[in-house]
Amino acid sequence: MISYPSIDKLLENVDSRYSLAILAAKRAHEIESGSVLVLDQYKSNKTVGKALEEIAAGSVTIDPDKKESI
Repeated sequence: MISYPSIDKLLENVDSRYSLAILAAKRAHEIESGSVLVLDQYKSNKTVGKALEEIAAGSVTIDPDKKESI
């Protein structure tokens, strides 16, 4: 269970928990692959935690033009 950032804070920037999970997983994979970090400092040492912090800061969002319909 994560304590920071809170789920409520994260859901202010993403429309659903499902979208949040997908966005966090994709961003964590990018970070793990060597992508540039967008924040100056992080509270978490893990890639998923860093991804969630970026989402909470509004630095990482879902591109509405690239959303796939199911």
